[in-house]
Amino acid sequence: MKKIKLIALFLFGTGAAMQAQELDVNLQIRPRFEYRNGYKQLLQEGQEGTSQISQRSRLNFNYKQEDLIVKLTLQNTRTWGDVAPTAPADKNGVAVFEAWAQYNFTEKWSARMGRQVLSYDNQRILGEQDWGQQAQSHDALTVSFHTEKQKLDFGGAYNSTAENVLQTPYTVASYKALQYAWYHNQFNEAFGLSFLLLNTGYEYAPEPAPSTKLLVDYKQTFGPYIAYKKGKIDTNFWAYGQTGKSTDQQVSAWNAAANFNYSITDSFKAGLGYEFLSGKNTNDASTVIKSFNPIFGTNHGFNGYMDYFYVGNHLNNVGLQDAFVKLNYNVNKWQFALIPHVFLSAADVVTPVEKLDSYLGTEIDATFGYNFKKDITVSGGYSQMFGSKTLEFIKNGDAGHTNNWAWLMISVNPRIFSWKK
Repeated sequence: MKKIKLIALFLFGTGAAMQAQELDVNLQIRPRFEYRNGYKQLLQEGQEGTSQISQRSRLNFNYKQEDLIVKLTLQNTRTWGDVAPTAPADKNGVAVFEAWAQYNFTEKWSARMGRQVLSYDNQRILGEQDWGQQAQSHDALTVSFHTEKQKLDFGGAYNSTAENVLQTPYTVASYKALQYAWYHNQFNEAFGLSFLLLNTGYEYAPEPAPSTKLLVDYKQTFGPYIAYKKGKIDTNFWAYGQTGKSTDQQVSAWNAAANFNYSITDSFKAGLGYEFLSGKNTNDASTVIKSFNPIFGTNHGFNGYMDYFYVGNHLNNVGLQDAFVKLNYNVNKWQFALIPHVFLSAADVVTPVEKLDSYLGTEIDATFGYNFKKDITVSGGYSQMFGSKTLEFIKNGDAGHTNNWAWLMISVNPRIFSWKK
């Protein structure tokens, strides 16, 4: 404990003697076993599934001094066995997941700069992607205005590969520049309304090498998120449009969804949901991008846990319709969920010889969680995809194969040091 305190004081400084200071240090160890047998894509004939264990290890420093708040999160992600037991160095090393400083100018106004998580509403467009062991954070500057009922955040980012002295292509698989604004009004305890405007610019070279000309096209994503929760009713709705340009192509896409949940008892909740993400007909020869892209959303939490759609795949495709039922049951330290999905394409799927049915398949997701004891939780699940001929065409696999996925995760999150002055 003494060593941790010395490290923390070195990182953040001792501060003025009369100023109030707080420091919390916590740790996360999160290994996860996965059996992947048709995960993300249908297995092809002759292919076999696989298993592995991944792990996230995090060390979080949270420091507060009067109007100054600082956070530093160090992180290592690994697959068990990706380096030999005698390896002199780790494959991924230690990364900085978060490193930001926030200054509160007044009770309402604040600014935050550095590596940070951008997460809003239900995380459909901007989210942490916490399921991924690496998660997601941005190098950005954000400014916030928060009152009891209203919140306004706006921020931006500008990315480069290094400290260059000449124009250099941005080769990282990310945006070159980003600006956003998010407004939320909590009208009362039950009803809240948000509006998000996101402008993302991606760099590209309009001419082949050795031309050095570089351009940035901007795409806009915008729309409202509405949530209503009162008594036994919990419902939400969102609608987002996308416009602008991407690599000199026009963008015209949209996304809308509605969810309704009802608490039948204190332990049992049932819900219905439907989401539409626009797509493009497979025989559409136009250059207009009509397929909606959730961009930085926590996509694992949507459209089935087997990640067939929008988790590093299915972009610029036929879109998606997702109709589902959600059943949740909580008792004592246990949480159970059963979520069947029915998937259909949002645009026409046309082969050289025929137009295929829009039905893509049915996925069944079953999960559980158990609060083993303080700071330790155990969770797991099983999912199975019953794909169609249309899904075979899109994913280039065998729907007749048993395509399933199972996982088990243990999360240990102890607070290892807390100090207040």
